[in-house]
Amino acid sequence: MPEQEAGRRSGNFEEVNLGFTEQAALLEAQRCIQCREAKCIRACPVRVDIPRFIKRLTDGDLPGAAASLFGDNMLPAVSGRVCPQEQQCEGACVRGCKGQSVAIGYLERFVADWARRRGDGAPLAPVAASGRKVAVVGAGPAGLTAAGELAAQGHDVTVFEALHKPGGVLVYGIPEFRLPKAIVQAEVDRLVKAGVKIRCNVVVGRTYTVPELRADFDAVFIANGAGLPVFMGVPGENLKGVYSANEYLTRVNLMKAHDLENANTPVLRGRRVAVVGGGNVAMDAVRTAKRLGAESAMIVYRRSKEEMPARVEEIAHAEHEGIDFQLLVAPLAVEGDAKRWVCGLRCRRMALGAPDASGRRKPEPIADSEFTLDCDVVVVAIGTRANPLLTATCPELCLDKRGNIVVDADGMTSLPGVFAGGDIVRGAATVILAMGDGKRAAKSISRYFAAASPSAASASDGDLSRV
Repeated sequence: MPEQEAGRRSGNFEEVNLGFTEQAALLEAQRCIQCREAKCIRACPVRVDIPRFIKRLTDGDLPGAAASLFGDNMLPAVSGRVCPQEQQCEGACVRGCKGQSVAIGYLERFVADWARRRGDGAPLAPVAASGRKVAVVGAGPAGLTAAGELAAQGHDVTVFEALHKPGGVLVYGIPEFRLPKAIVQAEVDRLVKAGVKIRCNVVVGRTYTVPELRADFDAVFIANGAGLPVFMGVPGENLKGVYSANEYLTRVNLMKAHDLENANTPVLRGRRVAVVGGGNVAMDAVRTAKRLGAESAMIVYRRSKEEMPARVEEIAHAEHEGIDFQLLVAPLAVEGDAKRWVCGLRCRRMALGAPDASGRRKPEPIADSEFTLDCDVVVVAIGTRANPLLTATCPELCLDKRGNIVVDADGMTSLPGVFAGGDIVRGAATVILAMGDGKRAAKSISRYFAAASPSAASASDGDLSRV
């Protein structure tokens, strides 16, 4: 994949990966051997027929390739950029047994971008109206995917989004240099053209409750994510200069704090920034800090590089951009000055022991190994959990011990006609897994409608002007 030169890109927010040329895409597509039983399809959470769209690309039928891809995947320009293909479709590619897997993600991106540049973005085909109305809570990857699938089946879909722009984690969490916001907006616009209605600035759990939505819609799909940040629980986390990764990235990505000339959103531009964590969110945060002008942007991670959950490509990009990896290091406390501003991160060194429940080797402290990292901003990127704002107003929903919504095999919650998916069910996970949940939920909702009698499945005559 062609990409910006590391020294240049670390000072801007333009996309790092530049995309295949048509010639490069055709050459890569020709490497696909068109397996009769394609393992790559089974490894894809949204079940894209990968050999089919690649075959059409190989034949030079770009419109056919786009139609095939968009028929299976509501957000291919997104998943082509941020999906961990190396763990899924490309990880199952037969070519990978004796060399490089086919670059399925890059080809997906190429076809989706080609369709967008052409102007139509492979619009959804019009279908007859079903007469059913569905409310979708959350305009993130799960909600948008479900909305598109439901609209494609003729249902009347309204998406309720708490923030002022649709996209969820795609716009507030993933930086512009990995996923340009214009790409997300183009995918959203295509769904809106297909009839999906999106209402922003609506907080379900405050503006409306789930029972209120259920009274006015034939079904509800909850996909509000897991946006409550987790902190380390160490002394000093309440000092000035400590951010959760959620807040830090939202200020920059959604509220454009990096664009000083056109935005007035404040964000601390630290000289030395320490980001605690080893996942994709941590990589996004530390690479953002570098672009905001940090002289030293550090990853502080208690295991080794081999145990990092971040994508291999994101780790490599961070290394090329000069990110300082403090590995086998665990924070003990955030240190502050007399005015309660962060001035350091007290840590200790770790060694890897036997594997723990995650299958990774457990980090164990090394005696007398404490030291302090000089820093003036600390970003905590160790995970998120379910925000109870929605579920607290609907006690009828069954939750697990982590506060996530419990669903059955069809994705239905303990409330009839109310479905859920994405991070609010499975906990913080990947964009593509959320998209898979949204696609499955859409199918389950249509089956639910088909199985119910018209009188049982129809919503009561609620006051639709309320929502």
